[in-house]
Amino acid sequence: MLRLVHELIKILQPVLVPICFVLAWGLIILLCSTMWMAIRDSVARAKKMHQIPCPTCQYFTNDHRLKCTIKPIIANTENAIGCSDYHSD
Repeated sequence: MLRLVHELIKILQPVLVPICFVLAWGLIILLCSTMWMAIRDSVARAKKMHQIPCPTCQYFTNDHRLKCTIKPIIANTENAIGCSDYHSD
């Protein structure tokens, strides 16, 4: 049995190096693309969150119990983007 495995490895050895080379580079490319997509999504999310006008609204209380006196449910959420009650100081 051990001799059979040894012979099989001898036969496959010339093919294993290119296969391992391609697999290694494939993993590196996959890792880089995953990291790029994560960074891109994080930047897009940050841009979206910076559109929330609540911190500069005069109705924003900056109190964790009641963040907004007009619409406390949507305060500091994406639903607050384009708030009809927004009034800057």
